[in-house]
Order: sequence, then C-alpha cells, then structure tokens
Amino acid sequence: MNLSMNLQVRQSQSLTMTPQLLQSIRLLQFHHVELLAFLQREADANPLLELVPPAEAAVSAPPAEPAVPAADPVPLSGWQDDGSAFRDGAGPEGEHHADAADRLLDSRGAGSAAPGPDAGSWEDRIGEDAPSLHAHALAEIAEVFAQGEERRLAERWLADLDASGFLDAELGLPADLLPLLVRLQDEAEPAGLFARSLEECLAIQLRRRDRFDPVMATVIANLPLLAKRDFAALSRLTGESEAELLDILGEIRALDPRPGSAFSLDAPAVVVPDAVVTREAAAPNGWRVSLNPEAFPRLRVHLERGGASGAEERTFLAQCRQSAGWLQRSLEGRARTILKVADEIVRQQSAFLSRGGGHLKPMTLMDVAAAVGMHESTISRVTAGKYLATPRGTMEMKAFFSGAIAASDGGDAHSAESVKLRIRALVAAEGAGGVLSDDDIAARLKDEGIDLARRTVAKYREALGIASSVQRRREMKARRLAV
Repeated sequence: MNLSMNLQVRQSQSLTMTPQLLQSIRLLQFHHVELLAFLQREADANPLLELVPPAEAAVSAPPAEPAVPAADPVPLSGWQDDGSAFRDGAGPEGEHHADAADRLLDSRGAGSAAPGPDAGSWEDRIGEDAPSLHAHALAEIAEVFAQGEERRLAERWLADLDASGFLDAELGLPADLLPLLVRLQDEAEPAGLFARSLEECLAIQLRRRDRFDPVMATVIANLPLLAKRDFAALSRLTGESEAELLDILGEIRALDPRPGSAFSLDAPAVVVPDAVVTREAAAPNGWRVSLNPEAFPRLRVHLERGGASGAEERTFLAQCRQSAGWLQRSLEGRARTILKVADEIVRQQSAFLSRGGGHLKPMTLMDVAAAVGMHESTISRVTAGKYLATPRGTMEMKAFFSGAIAASDGGDAHSAESVKLRIRALVAAEGAGGVLSDDDIAARLKDEGIDLARRTVAKYREALGIASSVQRRREMKARRLAV
C-alpha cells in the first residue's frame, strides 16, 4: 500500500449555529414578559442601549390601531356555533378536586362547581376593600389562638393554604398538632376554612349545622357515588330511600365547596395580545392584522456615547455597538415574522372570525409553514405564547390549529374543535328520555357528514367535561323526582 500526503482545495456550504443565531431563535420564541426581561438585562449590560417603556413605544409607533385592552385567553372550544357569546368549557383543566365531587355540587350535574358563565368577573366578585384570603386566615388564627406558641404553630399553615381555602392534602401533620387543626377548623370562619379535602370541608359545615349524623357521614364518604347519582348503591350503604337521598343531595348542594373563594386573590395574569385583528372591507378576506405596540418593546441606541481614550474601552464600545445593531435587527425580524404568520392564520381562518367556532378549518403548522415559506419549527416558535386580539376575544395563536376529521360524504374535512362544539350542542339538546349514548352521537355526526369513531366521541366528550350517558340519565331522573 502506497501512502502519500497531498493538499486539496474543497469548497462546501454549512450552517453554523452561532451565538447570534441561537439568540435570534430564542427571541422568536419569547413571549411578551420574557422578551421584556431579556431586553432589560441587555440594556443593563450595554451602556449604548436604553429600553423604551411600552407606553412611550406605543405613542411613538404609527397610530394604526388603538391599544387593545388585555384580556384572558379564550379557548376556541368555548365558542358557540353562532359566535355570539362565549361560555367557559368545563374541561379537565378547570376541575379543582375530584371531577365526581365537582359534578355533585353543580346543579346541572355535568360540569364543575367552579363559577359558571353567569358569574361576574373576578373584579365584580371581589370588592376593592375585600381582605385577602391570607390576611383573613391570619386574623382567624389570632382570634382562635390567644397564646403565642399555638398561634405561631398555626401560622405555619398559611403557606399551604390554596385559593379555595384548603390545606394541602399531603401536608405532613404531627399527631400533637392535630388537635390545633381540629380546633381551628371548628372555630374559623367561614366554615370549611383550613379543611384538607372536599369531604372534610363539607363535614365541617354539616357539624356546625348539627347535621353530621351517621347517614350523612356515609354519604360524604361516598361522594363519587352521589355524583354519579348511584342511589341504589347509596341506599344499600345507608338504608335510606331514593327520595331521602335526594333531600340529602339538596342539603349538600347548599354548602360552600370553596370557602376561600369569597376573599380577594392576586390579580389574574394579564395577556397582552401580540397582534390585533380588525374588520376592514378593503383588506383581503375583510380582515386587517396589525401589531400591538404594547407587546413589542423598543430599544433606543445612543451611538453618540463615545469618547473612549484607551484601546480596551474602544474595543468594548465597538462590541456594544455591534451587539446593539444585531439586537435591533433581530427585534425587527421577529416583529415581521409574527405579523406574517398572524396574517396567514387570519387568512386561513377568516370563516371562523366571521361566523363562529363551527367554521374553524383544519389547519396544521405545516400548512402555515408552506404558505409563508418558513420551516415548521419556526411556526411553532412564533405561535408559542403569542396571542391575537380579535372581535371574538383574545386567543392564543396555537388555538387556531386543529386536526382534520374526514367527512363521511367525501367533502371538506372538519376541524376537531368544530366537531367538539357539535357534540356539546347535541348533548345540550337532549330531552327527558332522549339521552344520547356515544354510539348515538357518532351516528348523528355521520348523518351530518362527520366520520367519527365511537371511542373518539367518548374522548372528545370527556375533554369537554360532559358526563357519560348513564350519568346524564341518572341526573335527569333525579331532577324529575326532585320536582
């Protein structure tokens, strides 16, 4: 074998992930709060940079759109078909304790016990002068325990108190502190405060009313059976008739499952929309998309700052100028990309914006990526944590993406969200003796041109927080007996 050494010239292209490129990718993924924090750090480290406050940036920006009041994000599954009103979905993410117990305390029997659509906003439910939950709990502890040591021990539980007024169920409690907790539960107001579970909360309130007898204790210990309206099983356990169990159900529904909710909480996180969608006849598809200045902080570069005498200082200032220029270009590119993607989303979902949730089209990241000439991963970063303010509410960009469900007649595919709305409507239209099983719903949908398997219907129904047909039938029977 002959071994020899020689020189060859070869030309090739490769993409190198420089620190600047990596930071540009991170900038694209940042939501409003993260971007503000990052830019503030950059401005602190770079003497040539100044972070422009959002209010000043909004004034100096072109007056294309007025600032949109920040609003809570709206899940598309909450929209009705006509798009005229929004109703909170009762999905698994909205449940606080066991979903069976939540259904028990809901007068409709199919949702959660959280405030419904007719409940006012958090500002309406909580007055300006209402004490905070922790302040009230601290005052109750001071009222119950006059001695300093007992009070000090009880105050440790404040950190474990959640928004409903419950203590962490997994809180390790030494045996010698249990009498202190029982005394606090028995005397603190409102009744049920400092309970460790829903069952304990209801039991505390029933004891205060002198109604916690052995029958009631058995019912409280079997809340899932009561939530499912399994009166036959409860009758075997308690020896009570179905009519007497209905009276017990009425008593339990009159209790407060969340005694801490009457007190003020920290203000909910405010969502600042990244883009605003408004109607405009001259615009394509009748919709105009513009960036919200409040979501795009600006940097002011002071190039006149100089006068460095030493070589080291001049090198430092040159690096600062280079970094400032790169950061400004990256921010401009981020804004253009967000606007481009938002505009394409609105173009593809113009029917939803015009006519409501039932007209949401199937749309994937790949569909938008192909339309705007970007990679699918870029679209994923752009839509993460970004929001659109539309006439139908403020919604996360990712909420507009929905899987496709084939049409049984070979027509256009249906979006998963619109099918969920249709399932909700079919269940809402049920009458006495007309409860639809999952098979019945699948058959109805097939008649309407939606090809959906029974197991998929069950999955969507559970995601919407709708009880099974057996539970809904029991609930209807319970209502008729109660009347």
